[in-house]
Amino acid sequence: MEAGEGKERVPKQRQVLIFFVLLGIAQASCQPRHYSVAEETESGSFVANLLKDLGLEIGELAVRGARVVSKGKKMHLQFDRQTGDLLLNEKLDREELCGPTEPCVLPFQVLLENPLQFFQAELRIRDVNDHSPVFLDKEILLKIPESITPGTTFLIERAQDLDVGTNSLQNYTISPNFHFHLNLQDSLDGIILPQLVLNRALDREEQPEIRLTLTALDGGSPPRSGTALVRIEVVDINDNVPEFAKLLYEVQIPEDSPVGSQVAIVSARDLDIGTNGEISYAFSQASEDIRKTFRLSAKSGELLLRQKLDFESIQTYTVNIQATDGGGLSGTCVVFVQVMDLNDNPPELTMSTLINQIPENLQDTLIAVFSVSDPDSGDNGRMVCSIQDDLPFFLKPSVENFYTLVISTALDRETRSEYNITITVTDFGTPRLKTEHNITVLVSDVNDNAPAFTQTSYTLFVRENNSPALHIGSVSATDRDSGTNAQVTYSLLPPQDPHLPLASLVSINADNGHLFALQSLDYEALQAFEFRVGAADRGSPALSSEALVRVLVLDANDNSPFVLYPLQNGSAPCTELVPRAAEPGYLVTKVVAVDGDSGQNAWLSYQLLKATEPGLFGVWAHNGEVRTARLLRERDAAKQRLVVLVKDNGEPPRSATATLHVLLVDGFSQPYLLLPEAAPAQAQADLLTVYLVVALASVSSLFLFSVLLFVAVRLCRRSRAASVGRCSVPEGPFPGQMVDVSGTGTLSQSYQYEVCLTGESGTNEFKFLKPIIPNFVAQGAERVSEANPSFRKSFEFT
Repeated sequence: MEAGEGKERVPKQRQVLIFFVLLGIAQASCQPRHYSVAEETESGSFVANLLKDLGLEIGELAVRGARVVSKGKKMHLQFDRQTGDLLLNEKLDREELCGPTEPCVLPFQVLLENPLQFFQAELRIRDVNDHSPVFLDKEILLKIPESITPGTTFLIERAQDLDVGTNSLQNYTISPNFHFHLNLQDSLDGIILPQLVLNRALDREEQPEIRLTLTALDGGSPPRSGTALVRIEVVDINDNVPEFAKLLYEVQIPEDSPVGSQVAIVSARDLDIGTNGEISYAFSQASEDIRKTFRLSAKSGELLLRQKLDFESIQTYTVNIQATDGGGLSGTCVVFVQVMDLNDNPPELTMSTLINQIPENLQDTLIAVFSVSDPDSGDNGRMVCSIQDDLPFFLKPSVENFYTLVISTALDRETRSEYNITITVTDFGTPRLKTEHNITVLVSDVNDNAPAFTQTSYTLFVRENNSPALHIGSVSATDRDSGTNAQVTYSLLPPQDPHLPLASLVSINADNGHLFALQSLDYEALQAFEFRVGAADRGSPALSSEALVRVLVLDANDNSPFVLYPLQNGSAPCTELVPRAAEPGYLVTKVVAVDGDSGQNAWLSYQLLKATEPGLFGVWAHNGEVRTARLLRERDAAKQRLVVLVKDNGEPPRSATATLHVLLVDGFSQPYLLLPEAAPAQAQADLLTVYLVVALASVSSLFLFSVLLFVAVRLCRRSRAASVGRCSVPEGPFPGQMVDVSGTGTLSQSYQYEVCLTGESGTNEFKFLKPIIPNFVAQGAERVSEANPSFRKSFEFT
């Protein structure tokens, strides 16, 4: 599988429950499946079809997220999900991957993600004959004393072949000659060692030097070969060979030893003297790795480090050292070098699966699948994985150093929308090394929050007579979600009062919650109303909430005062009678007015605008009572006309006028008005008592008073005849705009009054401001203040 495919992100929203994780672990195959391929096979070549081994159909591969993972960062194989074929990702070099190790096996795993399941497998790389035998020394020098007897064998440097099996080195040949033949010897580790065997004695004087061609052959088809020159120098006799103090030297050296460090010192001695006793040291049967790694001092036998050691590459070296004296005799020893592992490799983490965006409110969801490895050994290679403690995630160990990262508790995007997770892999070496891998998990929004109004209820004030489509206020709601789940739409909810025409009163902007009055409001018709507003988001399913909105209509001074009494309707006016003997402050009448407005717009004040006799009458500003201001004089006109101005306290103020007709009458005593509540019999008894007192006081005065009364009655009847005999009573209800809200003494529109003299039998009485229609209810009527009780009196004249 390619490296890009190794980092492929699974689709968003995938949910893998921990149940399937455990099921996948339980179903992981214990016995690995074996596949093989020849080395140097071209990239993309077919290795095997895994459908049968996996027990899956072609359509299940993509659904279950099948992929091939292996240790390390390099991916040698790729998996075709469309066909189930296992293909080579690159050319494989067996010698590079495994060296001399046979068989060369690369373990890998087939990972099925949904549900999680592992299949262990091994790929065996078959060797091909792609390397020829090579002699590291192109010329091999042998110094053989002439005294050597025939049959003596001489070990010579072997050739190196990187191939294995039948393709490795199988045979040696030597060019034809009279003195030597070739003998092949098998070592304990299975290596063929060439030996020259002396056929007949040498004679330096006859032939001081012999040149032979040594050929190494492998077992490939066709076979490959390599040659080296064997040059034999015949020397004088030397009968003692060098002898090492120890045949085996065992040393341990840390892998971090610096270049030039001493590894070991070998020592040999020769009993000969002179040049035959002079010993030199050299490598024997040394591989290329040994020659690159170590350096041997020919004189001192000191073995030094030539390059850095790496325990993870090579753990041990077997160094053969040969000591040769000046006479050509030699002895060998073995230095066994063991490289000591150090914790010099941090753990490695390979991410196989990563889901970096998870919906909120989910639990037991798989986030990532990854593996860890450490090339060190022992405790240096043991590892432990961890993440931060304050995160709602936990690590679950799986097979073959695989781990899964799973959500432990449900996530809440409104609390935290992003998590930075640091996966820490620590080994147990000294000092401990660790590797950190950071991943970011984004929490996507789910519509789990309803819009919330900033207030549970709103109170809006609107002045009456507003213009239509006036913006009267706003409501606002917020949603803690994001995106479309947080887009709020406003609407009017059906009113609880079925008689409230809400649709014709207000409207709302669905996008911003602005409220508008659809028509001009009239305080006298509607003082207040309330309705509910809903806010819904655009999630699926949508969530909503509601708030109460109260609209209070503010009064404007749009109604002028209306005079109830005396009624100004163009009919014959009522005339008020005032005796000329009235004292200052005598109550003549009361102007009764109402105002359809409220508050200070309905606070009425009265003032005398015009009068026939200025200074004779006065009007109380607050209750409209008309009283005499001074004593009446003889020269005062009998008929008085007063114009009273009634003005409200609005801004600007509105006003109305009432015209009063007053008749000054001679000979009246202090009038006595019968209370409406008193029974007729009681009233007659009181009148009789007055008559008796007056009779006892003076018979003459009674006679004179009776004459004056007779004259006054005749005059009144004559006046009544001129005005159709009775005060006119207005027909029908008063206008419906008048409402009293202040209780300042004005009267409601639901009263009409009659003022007249009756000439019926019994007591003569003067009915003043007597309500005759008490049940009128005006449109939008509110509080109605009662008239001043002082007006509910009647006069009786004797």
